[in-house]
Amino acid sequence: MKKLEEKKYWIWLSLIPNLGSKKIQELLKIYEKPEIIYQLKEKELIKIKGIGEKIVKSILDEKIRGCVEKHMEYMDKNKIDIISIYDEEYPAILKEIYDAPISLYCKGNSKILKQKAMGIVGCREASEYGKSAAKYFSYHLVQKGFNVISGLAKGIDSYAHIGAICGKREGEIPRKMKKETSACGNTIAVIGNGLDRVYPKENEFLARQIIEEGGAIISEYPLGTKPEKMNFPARNRIISGMSKGILVVEAKEKSGTLITVDFALEQGRDVFVVPGNINSICSVGTNRLIKQGAKLVTNCDEIF
Repeated sequence: MKKLEEKKYWIWLSLIPNLGSKKIQELLKIYEKPEIIYQLKEKELIKIKGIGEKIVKSILDEKIRGCVEKHMEYMDKNKIDIISIYDEEYPAILKEIYDAPISLYCKGNSKILKQKAMGIVGCREASEYGKSAAKYFSYHLVQKGFNVISGLAKGIDSYAHIGAICGKREGEIPRKMKKETSACGNTIAVIGNGLDRVYPKENEFLARQIIEEGGAIISEYPLGTKPEKMNFPARNRIISGMSKGILVVEAKEKSGTLITVDFALEQGRDVFVVPGNINSICSVGTNRLIKQGAKLVTNCDEIF
């Protein structure tokens, strides 16, 4: 709890509605620390460019301020940390993107957030071919020392996490030979809701496995945030932002996966695509990406 006490103003800042990462960055440029923003009076806040009356009321809202202690208690009990953009654990590669999250809630192994990673994304209604491909690539990426990042959603995301967990287990050196494991990667789930719930609910067991195997689950959203539809495109920029490249395994013609690809391209990340069955609706988006110049891959060596 003592460690969280030092971060309570970051928790408070994350709870303020309609205050996006860019506006927070602008405020921090002026005031440097969230505790200074916390102490500002109404007449000072209203003078700040781009901060309207609605946001000023939220910043001064006593109900929001009163919620911080409850959040800290829950976080302490459930081993959840918050990592600010100023903290050493914050991934440097993520700072490069246009609207980097100001803070990340993290459950699990925060030490892996700065390690090299590949994102694996794809459609929720995945085919058996897609599930197999996701597991194959994530398994071998982890064996090569890459972390695999995905979104804990149904379909491709789930199988990317599963493949990574299997790859890490296979890469472990027997305890009799050595206490430490080999230089395997791990898996990180970036979610579009608060860390007090798992969405979809059917992935609760998988979420526990990710943590137990030394992985991490992260979110820019505070506790209590529901998995609203609008949260997921914003979540996708973090998946690509933390990754050296994105691997697309199955995407429909109109797919949220393609939003992640757009973010990856904007952020200067490589985009790799697994070719799909021309008769499958799950391959329309992936095959189109290949036509547009994305890098077709059929095995992990082609990524490396």
